[in-house]
Amino acid sequence: MKRSMPILLLLLLALLGNGKAQLREDGRPTPGKTRLEWFETHRKMSGTIQLKSMRHQFILKSLRWKGIGPQWMSGRIVDVDAPLDEPFTLFAASASGGLWKTTNEGTTWTPVFDDQPSTTMADIAISLSDPRIIWAGTGENNSSRSTYAGVGVFKSTDGGNTWQHMGLEDTHHIGRIVIHPVNPDIVYVASIGSLYSYNRHRGVYKTTNGGKTWEEVLFIDEKTGIIDLAMDPADPSILYAAAWERLRKAWEMFEYGPGSGIYKTEDGGKTWKQLTRGFPNKGLEGRIGLAVCDSRPETIYASLDNHDIYRKAKAGETDAYGFAARNIIHGIEVYRSDDRGDSWIKVNQDHLGNVYNTYGYYFGQIRVNPQNAEQVWILGVPCMVSTDGGRTFNRVPDEGMHGDYQAMWIDPRNTRRIVMGNDGGLNISYDGGLTWKDIINLPVVQFYNVSVDMAEPFNVYGSAQDHGCIMGPSTHNPVNDNPYQWKFIPGGEASYLEIDPTDPDILYSENYYGSLIRSHLGTGETVRIKPKADQGEDPLRCTWLTPFILSAHDPQTLYFGSQYLHKSTDRGEHWKTVSPDLTDNDTRRRGDVPYGALTTISESPLRPGLIWTGSDDGNVHVTTDDGKTWNRIGGLKKIWVSRVEASRSDPSTVYVSLNGYREDDFHVYLYKVTDYGKTVKLLTGIPGGPVNVVRQDPVNPSILYVGTDMGVYVSFDEGESWNVLGKGLPVTFIHDLVIHPRDGILVTATHGRGFYTLDVSSIQKFNF
Repeated sequence: MKRSMPILLLLLLALLGNGKAQLREDGRPTPGKTRLEWFETHRKMSGTIQLKSMRHQFILKSLRWKGIGPQWMSGRIVDVDAPLDEPFTLFAASASGGLWKTTNEGTTWTPVFDDQPSTTMADIAISLSDPRIIWAGTGENNSSRSTYAGVGVFKSTDGGNTWQHMGLEDTHHIGRIVIHPVNPDIVYVASIGSLYSYNRHRGVYKTTNGGKTWEEVLFIDEKTGIIDLAMDPADPSILYAAAWERLRKAWEMFEYGPGSGIYKTEDGGKTWKQLTRGFPNKGLEGRIGLAVCDSRPETIYASLDNHDIYRKAKAGETDAYGFAARNIIHGIEVYRSDDRGDSWIKVNQDHLGNVYNTYGYYFGQIRVNPQNAEQVWILGVPCMVSTDGGRTFNRVPDEGMHGDYQAMWIDPRNTRRIVMGNDGGLNISYDGGLTWKDIINLPVVQFYNVSVDMAEPFNVYGSAQDHGCIMGPSTHNPVNDNPYQWKFIPGGEASYLEIDPTDPDILYSENYYGSLIRSHLGTGETVRIKPKADQGEDPLRCTWLTPFILSAHDPQTLYFGSQYLHKSTDRGEHWKTVSPDLTDNDTRRRGDVPYGALTTISESPLRPGLIWTGSDDGNVHVTTDDGKTWNRIGGLKKIWVSRVEASRSDPSTVYVSLNGYREDDFHVYLYKVTDYGKTVKLLTGIPGGPVNVVRQDPVNPSILYVGTDMGVYVSFDEGESWNVLGKGLPVTFIHDLVIHPRDGILVTATHGRGFYTLDVSSIQKFNF
């Protein structure tokens, strides 16, 4: 339940969150509760302008964000559900773009969760006995690098129009919600718990009074959560729970362990037993999905990401990201029970490893036809279907569909009607999956960054999770304009982008882990220009979203970040390394993805060769002589550096944002560093973190903008006080900001709701 608290107390709690965090019983911060309190502050500050001038207040309150799309390309859909008696109504839960509702089967959509404290969704459940009752679990359960923690569960009693927070804040990530078919006050919630740290808030929770109170009825250990939960349709006192031991670090995904397995209760959760007869129990079990057949409840299917070795990797074999392959695991296996879980048998005859590829933690959904126990579906990179009880599988016809399938709803009254959710949005089939209709108007694109050019009107560029790089006009109106004004351009899903200011056809972009390219948009020519390690150097370590910049003083000069800073003066044709290793180079933090790498670079617009860098392991460095000498900045918390922003008014000043998301630390860390690092000041008062980006206004240096996991905030006094900026921007994850230097338009890249623009030229002119 949300608490009503005085605004001064809420502000004080938000400020305390920047210093000494509140602690829970295990000694760690209480990020869930703190984020709820921050949200209350954010909501109240949205209507409060902290400025003395009435004229300034009027101007600031009149600013309104405009969503510019794109709309035809969507984003990751993690769950879908529908009330049975409303054939044209659907609910779609997105990974980080909130919850959406349509009453005309996708012709139009309405966001129904925008005013809630978190828009990262995990699961939705509609009551069979009263479809006005809907439960939503926050905190995506796919455990990817762009999976964000939620703040518990929410309940609607009016079909999704309004919501009430019902607790379980510290669960972080919800696996599944199951509602009793007759008594909607009885609800079970599966919690996987935190992603980047162990915690106590994992297991199965039960309420018998509609969420007023909760009892944890199944707890394995602080490493193991419950990823899936299924109820026997003939006997609601029988439930099956899929336990999953997993932990993510910035450098490794630990995705299996002895805690994983299937548990069953026959008394509504009072007692549980593990089901091991015929089901693997070697400690190599990863994510598990569950499905019970409605028409034959004794038949249960389980999908298992089995990490037992299938074969040795071949010489030179690589994984999906181009890294040297480890041993090839079995991957997905399908198990079936025909005696309500008492015994199991592996039914798939062929190796299905390519369904999950190398990331089974990202998938794990299995479905069975409610009216036909022999038809079973498994969701992964492709979607596969079996019509012989899981023995053989064929790829579902999916020409034109995105792939990476995450969610599936089969209409129990008409099983030929299927709704599919994937990394590119929604598809609907009316013929049992033979053909699909593409839903192209669900705007939940997850952008990582934004860049602009100097065209009139200017264009907006960005890279989107699961899609690649895209550009479109800053004036785009998703309601009236051709949606295909947005076009794909060279580059992958994790890319910074730079446009040559002297030739708008020259684009610099990359793919994940720093695969830098230079493209000519007119001719289509593309050249790979990623730096290579110098002889005798360690292999280059590049993070998922590798930073590079064009020099503000010479557009032929590029800087690129691995563990080193690299410089090219001929558009990437040749490179030299201009720094030592700027990370800790901690060999204990070596895993299946590179770590110990630069995450952000900023060159002073006032002085060439004055460069600041930040790394994933919490190091900030500065060089004043173009790399000849370097100094490390002390006095900062040692966590992931999300941005360094060189001051536009003082060459000795930099603004630094840190992000503790990868340590389950959701507090605000924003610093002003002056005198080349001799003075470090923590800036407070931002009601909601973590901070992903900080920008200084190019016209008025007193103005700072920050993007956080809750929205955009502005300061008119160099960070001493803060306001919510503008109206019309939903609570969403802000990954990047850019202020167009000519037009005074602020563009934000949201990770879940596409691009938004705001005209800030009016506030740039005033001395606040």
